[in-house]
Amino acid sequence: MKMIWTLIVGAIIGAIAGGITGEKRGCLFNIIAGLAGASVGQSLFGDMGPHIAGMAIISSILGAVIIVAIVSFFFGKTK
Repeated sequence: MKMIWTLIVGAIIGAIAGGITGEKRGCLFNIIAGLAGASVGQSLFGDMGPHIAGMAIISSILGAVIIVAIVSFFFGKTK
């Protein structure tokens, strides 16, 4: 049950980061960006904000924004 909760919170964090950066890439990308962003954000910024499913929300969102920005820089859509 904890794994499902972690995936749901990761998807929400990824969706928030995608909304902040203006990227819309899909649910799987949101989950990956949210989980990777939680890891990166907590490493860089520490434990800021409340914790849900073992992730500090504010630092996880900041880390996910960094991940989404890096991915959109390298794999951005060409017009």
